[in-house]
Amino acid sequence: MFLSEFLISTFIFVYVSFDSHDWATVVTAALNKYPNPVSPSVIGCDVVDRTLQPSGVIQSHRLLLANWGIAPALNKIFNMSELGYASEHSTIDARRRVMTARTRNLTLNRFINIEERLEYTQHPTDSTKTLLKQEATINVENVPLTSYVETLVAKTLNTNATKGRLAMEWVIKRMRTVPTADATENLAL
Repeated sequence: MFLSEFLISTFIFVYVSFDSHDWATVVTAALNKYPNPVSPSVIGCDVVDRTLQPSGVIQSHRLLLANWGIAPALNKIFNMSELGYASEHSTIDARRRVMTARTRNLTLNRFINIEERLEYTQHPTDSTKTLLKQEATINVENVPLTSYVETLVAKTLNTNATKGRLAMEWVIKRMRTVPTADATENLAL
């Protein structure tokens, strides 16, 4: 077996609290997060499908265009531009106060598979707070220097996750200062 045939899997887990933001505010921000200047890696976001189930659950599918910002060495290994696509499927259950979003890369998925899962829940004892559980799984295969590639991807993902949480704060601040008419206002009910 050659080194390039090994499969590496990394799991990243983060648990965060948005201490001064209720669930409806955080979920509205999550839906309006891209693009933003704090986390500029995602440069485009299109809704492919959005449905309201009879149970009141909203299901969405979005396509994201991102500047991966990966190391120049990886660009040479994969012979790619830095732009890539990802698919995000989300579910919002306003009655249970739970939003989940699962995002998978579409670009380079023959070599790198990244799956990120976010879960926003209302804090169990304080409705003015929201909890975020963030998980990511990275699988790298069929490339030379698999461990090196996996490490670079994990570092990039960690950096982007931190920027993503800061971007949420930026979006929430903007929501409070720039009035908009948004269908997600019903989430506060």
